[in-house]
Amino acid sequence: MEFSLDSPLATLYTRLIGWVIAGFVLGKFLPKGIMGHLGRFLFLVGAPFSVVAFMRRTSLSGYMAIAPISAWTALLVGAGLAWIWIDLGLSDERLKSISRGLSINEDETKPLEKSSWSKPTQGSFLLAMMVGNTGFLGFPVILTLVGAEYFAWGLFYDLSISLGVQIFGVALAAYYGSAERMKGWITPIMSVIKNPSLWAFVVGAYIKTLNLPPQFDQVFQNGAWVVINLFLILIGMQLSRLTSLKNLKQGLTCLSIKMLLTPLVVGTGLMFFGVTGPPRLLLVLLMGMPPAFVTTLYAERYGLDRDLAITTVAIGSVLILFTIPLWMWLFS
Repeated sequence: MEFSLDSPLATLYTRLIGWVIAGFVLGKFLPKGIMGHLGRFLFLVGAPFSVVAFMRRTSLSGYMAIAPISAWTALLVGAGLAWIWIDLGLSDERLKSISRGLSINEDETKPLEKSSWSKPTQGSFLLAMMVGNTGFLGFPVILTLVGAEYFAWGLFYDLSISLGVQIFGVALAAYYGSAERMKGWITPIMSVIKNPSLWAFVVGAYIKTLNLPPQFDQVFQNGAWVVINLFLILIGMQLSRLTSLKNLKQGLTCLSIKMLLTPLVVGTGLMFFGVTGPPRLLLVLLMGMPPAFVTTLYAERYGLDRDLAITTVAIGSVLILFTIPLWMWLFS
């Protein structure tokens, strides 16, 4: 992998760092409500418009069903590895507890240590493994490094992760937190069906068949990249609202599993199913996205470990600058 000032990687980093910093500065001065309005606009209008625009240059051939399968595989592999690590941490605490019990006569006044793996912490740890920022951050990355030809793969991956989070993520957060359990499976499935980006894919597939003037298509593309830049500005605004970082050890462990180990394992496995080249690079890049900001909202809503959620989001947003070249080197 060669790096030059006119390379796609340099273009990506200029866009990521520049617009995120701009959003960070704006987030410090603008009213908090502006961020909410921008987020709703992008979800309801901006994202569907960009999907329709990029569909004009997307190839619908190939085995795109691999994208959702890869998304769910990465979700299950990451959750499994995270659970193994949590179980090791709990086992270590049990051994220490037994050790303290055997030596109680030596120091009967020593207070018991508080568990570092409480249920809310376990919930935040597992949730951060599932909820990757495959939309607002993932789309700019894959469009710049892979191109719009495989954009449909990225869209299907993102929608599949959204469905997994709605079904398993919410249930997990409710189980480990203090909220009520999820009632039924219809609501999360309907939330994905009503996602504007899904219907934008249908509209975009139809518009793709039309012969439009080049000027019209260029307006579409320019408008879509404006939306992408607004995505990055919103990320910067969200970062400006984060508070102090805590639980660094658990946060770094979580990010190591999600952003390094899981993409490496699943990305290597894709080779045995004939998935190589740009499609595999795209899927690996999306697997390696940092936790999305919605994890902090889930932590607040369901009574999980908000400090751990904030730590994984903030550090992951910086760590992505170091992992992208790694995946480019290994899988491009």
